[in-house]
Amino acid sequence: MDNHIIEMLNITKVFPGIVANDDVTLKLRKGEIHALLGENGAGKSTLMSVLFGLYQAEQGEIRKNGQVVQINNPNDANALGIGMVHQHFKLVEIFTVLENIILGVEPNKMGFLQKNEAREKILSLSEKYGLKVNPDSLIEKISVGMQQRVEILKMLYRDNEILIFDEPTAVLTPQEIDELMDIMRGFAKEGKSILFITHKLNEIIAVADRCTVLRKGKLVGTVDIKNTTKEELSHMMVGREVDFVVNKSEVEIKENVLSVRNISVSSESHKKLAVNQVSFDVHAGEIVCIAGIDGNGQTELVYALTGLQKLENGQISLCGTDITKASIRNRSKAGMSHIPEDRHKHGLVLDYSLEDNIVLQRYWQPQFQKNGFIKDRAVRNYAKRLIDQYDVRSGQGPVTLVRSMSGGNQQKAIVAREIDKEHKLLVAVQPTRGLDVGAIEYIHKQLLDSRDSGKAVLLVSLELDEVMNISDRILVMYEGEIVGELNPKNTSVQELGLYMSGAKRDTSKGE
Repeated sequence: MDNHIIEMLNITKVFPGIVANDDVTLKLRKGEIHALLGENGAGKSTLMSVLFGLYQAEQGEIRKNGQVVQINNPNDANALGIGMVHQHFKLVEIFTVLENIILGVEPNKMGFLQKNEAREKILSLSEKYGLKVNPDSLIEKISVGMQQRVEILKMLYRDNEILIFDEPTAVLTPQEIDELMDIMRGFAKEGKSILFITHKLNEIIAVADRCTVLRKGKLVGTVDIKNTTKEELSHMMVGREVDFVVNKSEVEIKENVLSVRNISVSSESHKKLAVNQVSFDVHAGEIVCIAGIDGNGQTELVYALTGLQKLENGQISLCGTDITKASIRNRSKAGMSHIPEDRHKHGLVLDYSLEDNIVLQRYWQPQFQKNGFIKDRAVRNYAKRLIDQYDVRSGQGPVTLVRSMSGGNQQKAIVAREIDKEHKLLVAVQPTRGLDVGAIEYIHKQLLDSRDSGKAVLLVSLELDEVMNISDRILVMYEGEIVGELNPKNTSVQELGLYMSGAKRDTSKGE
């Protein structure tokens, strides 16, 4: 008999306009890493939120060690040893690492907080599991990789034995992903049980014991990883064959669209410049990729290009026009589209409807307004077209609150808005973050179509496969400088890694 620590039996969860989980059964064995796979909006996060007590199922039951349990909220889940690292971290940015870890379970004596005791336990856990953190750092000052370590330490601090990871690698560098895989394997060897939501088939093959696949809220099946392939998993997930090879035509370089000259950008976290005297061009008809390990100035570079952060010095030109001091709206009007790194902070207004978010960059245009009044029918018809074209899944169509949508479908809404908008330059930062293989295939095609129609594309990506497959030129950033310009046809992932780590550099770049 299988040693199941958790059984979710015949779970049904309904939201307005959509059945998110339709009679789903999932069984987790003690000490296994169990992957949960599915397209964006397939119901994976919803199912795990039911297990963690964030949602209550309309039907079905949950058992732990064979006993039926009632999980009304996350405190109940924690009491049962269930912890969860959410796709969008649940951290208080103005609190320290230590304060976030102990929040809700603060150690105290006679009503006084015992921080020293907590600090010792946190440092011991971080040492044991290789999750090095500074307990006194503010969350707003540390990288997303570090923030994820804090979320994992929150679970370990509470002595959780069932660990749920919701898209844990979506915001991590390749090196951090390898570290996380090792940490997960270590947890499983200790007897902890892991539920692991991901879209990345390579990670499932590398680390999982079994995989349960959902499609449109329904259970497709559960398979042993040792007996399956990446192609079989992708077919189960999307219901069709997925082309993993990116087919692209030869590049035809045209006029210069973006010209960046000697720009420097300050850093909020330390005195050193985040971007230091960087120069490059992007032409119509090419995809130029900025590659690098996260935290080497890519974010600040994009902020400077798009108007989110001021330059210390240097000049930015778009189609021959100086936009160095132009507002964000004027850059947009001049032909710049921007798929941002943080979809919640810079991409969407979460409490607006999907249709309102889709016209955020264009609502003042004659197509969508007359005499200062929004043309509701025009907005709705436009939104419906993009929703269909980009397969953006939402419970109530154009009127769905964006906050209620899955992360992947939020991302697809931004991609649809920015690519469909009239543009000369597309700045795409992690455009496929959190997307399933079918959606990634589609987005890559859209980026290539933009390039082939004479647009300039500046891609910023941490995904090395993406960098190598769709870029025409690769600019590598290290410590705020461009240290190499590579042709993906003539380079390898290993050589790219040497530039990214600072072990190799072309001293002529960035001068």
